[in-house]
Amino acid sequence: MELADRAVGFLLSFISISIFAYYTFWVIILPFVDSDHFIHKYFLPQDYAILIPVFAGVTLLCFLCTFVGFVMLKSKQKAK
Repeated sequence: MELADRAVGFLLSFISISIFAYYTFWVIILPFVDSDHFIHKYFLPQDYAILIPVFAGVTLLCFLCTFVGFVMLKSKQKAK
């Protein structure tokens, strides 16, 4: 079981670092590269650099509020 936990941890760390590196390059370095450079075809337009994190944050906040609401309803039903 310990080996499986390490493998999952390594995979999650690798994915997180990859996403961080991609986003950092996309937001910080890419605006300084010429627009006709071939590297631009591997990245989405700059508008999405703000829209994707905002959408992810709103979605996470909605799921968190829904979870807290269900927990509060269940604890209220148990108290009766």
